[in-house]
Amino acid sequence: MAANKEPYILLTIYMALYEQKYGKKPRINKYKEKWAMQDVLDSIGFEQAKDVLNYYFRTGKNGHPLNFFYNNFDRLEDMMIQINKDVANRARLLEQTKKLVEEE
Repeated sequence: MAANKEPYILLTIYMALYEQKYGKKPRINKYKEKWAMQDVLDSIGFEQAKDVLNYYFRTGKNGHPLNFFYNNFDRLEDMMIQINKDVANRARLLEQTKKLVEEE
């Protein structure tokens, strides 16, 4: 995949997630937004950017504006990582508790 297509791919994902959540297509200028999305890509990479974008639409942010995503993707990434760690830790603790109960 050519790197210059990645911002457009992420914008297409954004548009699909937006339409799925709000039932209408967002009005964006892909050419203009491509440059801001490229900054996200340069910072966290394509796969991580996809994950953070998907996580963004699971948050309670009203309207899910692109500018908010651009200005806060690093915080969103940190929150996503912390939540994933918490889920893994809870699963580990649940498994340990289950083993302790079975031993009694």
